[in-house]
Formats: sequence, structure tokens, C-alpha cells
Amino acid sequence: MLAAVTAGAAVALGLTGCAAAPDPDTVTVLNSATDTAEHTKNQKFFDRCARPLGLRVEQLSVPADQVSSKALRMASSHSLPDILELDGSELPQFALTGGLRPLDDLGVDTSGFSRSAVSLGSYQGTRYGVARSANSLALYYNPDLLAKAGVEPPRTWAELRTAAHELTGDGTYGLAFSASPDADGVYQFLPFFWSSGGDEARLGDGGGAKALGLWKQLVADRSVSKAVVNWNQQDVNDQFVAGRAAMMINGPWQVPVLDAQKKTRWAVATIPVPEAGGTAVAPIGGTVMTVPKSDTPERERNAAKILDCLNTPRNQLAWGKATNNVPTRTTAARSYAEQSPKLAPFTELVATARSRTARVGTRWPAVGDALAGAFQSVLTGRSSPEAALRRAEQQASTGK
Repeated sequence: MLAAVTAGAAVALGLTGCAAAPDPDTVTVLNSATDTAEHTKNQKFFDRCARPLGLRVEQLSVPADQVSSKALRMASSHSLPDILELDGSELPQFALTGGLRPLDDLGVDTSGFSRSAVSLGSYQGTRYGVARSANSLALYYNPDLLAKAGVEPPRTWAELRTAAHELTGDGTYGLAFSASPDADGVYQFLPFFWSSGGDEARLGDGGGAKALGLWKQLVADRSVSKAVVNWNQQDVNDQFVAGRAAMMINGPWQVPVLDAQKKTRWAVATIPVPEAGGTAVAPIGGTVMTVPKSDTPERERNAAKILDCLNTPRNQLAWGKATNNVPTRTTAARSYAEQSPKLAPFTELVATARSRTARVGTRWPAVGDALAGAFQSVLTGRSSPEAALRRAEQQASTGK
């Protein structure tokens, strides 16, 4: 059986079986590669791996927020794909009732991956998914604006406040980030929350209050626009590209847009930490490829062969460079940093990144919603950081 929590309700559906199965030499994949360029890149790598095995791969791509619901509908009609590619934060819900095949059972090579990548694809200590690349967040900055203001890329929170203040003026804010009341805002808050000692399993202990305080101070300093409570991550990038923000928190998925802007220069640094010498703890993001249980062992074995091929160091490196994401095998990640020095800070951040579900598992959606409520209430002046986190603890525990 497969259990998934959708809109607060638990939905259990049978996973096994594949009525109207495709050709036995065809491996089917459900993913979110709806962008034509991404879909084409994916197919190139799938073909590279499938052809030597006498196989072919067919992709069914739907928008990312529809993958889970699509998988549930396919499960109810016994037509699940051979490979199900999920956002890492969704894996625990799908693994909960044993509907996914543990990768060790299939002989998939899971050695040599970063600790953060292993966490992203695991549930309760069992590896169900493999991520061929991962992403996180970093501090982007406009080197021209920083040079003009005589400012160095900030490394600590104190330096961040000072730099943001000095870079603000003439229609430009010093910093931009997303504080929207959804997954974008939560993802961007986590590096500050975790780096200051915040614990998603114990929101009410006050460990993340300093992070809320920092965001509040930046807005109060007028170094960050009040509009961040409405900005998603694309809006943040738009502000940076337009020259209305000298620095921003964002991910490597913005690189194609940035590279297309001839007038916008950019560079990347690690996210500032509370005190000098500290380590930035950012969230690891990305998708994981899983193998749903099937009544046909041969289909599972073919899927496992494709996963093994996609995740050789050579293929991971090529995929990472094609998508601006960091390979999850440590040897490939080192090569990526050497060959893509502009994005090397992401390699450092991904190495120490954390999975959003590692500590709270299937409770993550409720925890994420509670965190969003906390920073929204603080930034709009409705609550203090400490009170907001106590309220978030109650909300995450009771849903009210």
C-alpha cells in the first residue's frame, strides 16, 4: 500500500501491479520535467543509459505540484511507472507504508554519496530514492555595486546588516529574499533558522528566534523591502536583475536567467552565519528517483539498471553542469567545483545541507506551514520572534 498525505488527509492506495503495462523493454518514468529544454536533456541521459541495455525510456512529465496526485491516480489504476521521481520532501509520505522498493534490495550502488544526499533519499534509515544532483541556497551579489560601495561579500550576520545598509539607496535595496507564506519562503528561511540553532522538531524552544530577529531587523533597517512577504524566489531574482537589489538569497536554478542578462553581473558566496567561524546549514533540495514495487521483478531490475547508469560520477558531473546543480557523489561534486568555479559555493553548501524531513518525516508539511506563519507574523509586526515560535509549535502539533 502507498500512503500519502494530501491536503491534510491520508490517502492509501495500492501500489503493486501494472495493468496495461508497456513493452517489457520500455522503462517508464513519471517526473516534473515539463520544460521542453529540461525534458530534452533528461531524454538524452535516459537514452545514453538505456540503449546499451537494449531498453528505451518514456517520460511522463507533469508540473511539480501535480506529481504526487498523478502518482496516486496511477496507483489506483495499477499503472504506476517504473521510476517515480519525487521532490525529496515528498519521499517520506510515499515510503511510509512500504510501497517503494528499498534500493539495496535492487542492488543499486548507493556508495560514495554525500551525507546530505543520502538523507534526502532516505526514510527511517532505509534508502528509497537516489538524487543524481542537488541544490541549495547561496548569497548572490552584484560585484559592481559592492565595489562601488566599498563593501565585501558579508560572511556574518553583523556584516550582512552593515553591507545591506550601505548598499541601500537610489532605488536599490541592499538585500532581497523570499518570505512568502509557502514553500519558497520556508526554504529561504531555513538557512538562517538552522544556522542559529533552530530545531524544526522543537519550534517552541526559541532556538530560531535570532533568525526571525535578523529578518525583522533587516526590514526595520529598510535594507530589505517590506514586500518580501509577498515575493517568491522568482520575484526575488527579478528584483536583482532589475538592479533593485544588490544582493539576494537564491538557488542555482536562476543561473540561466542571470546569464541571459548582459547588463547584470553576478557572483555567489556562501550564506552568512551568526558568528565568524560558524558553518552555514542550508536545506538540500532536489528530486529523488524511486522504484515503486511491481508485480514484475524484471521491470524493477531494469529501473535499477537505469538508476545505476544515471548516477555514475561521469553522468552525474555531466548532468550537474547541464542543470547548474551539484552532483551528489562526492568525487563528481569535487570535479564540478573545479570545472564550475563560479558556482563552487553551492558545492560547499550542499555538502553540509540538511533534508527538511530528516528529523520530522511526514510531519514536515505541518512544520513548514507553521514556520511560514511565524516569519509572516514577525515581519508584519503582529508578533515577537519568541511568541511566533511558540505559536508555531502549537500549530505544528495540533494543526490549529
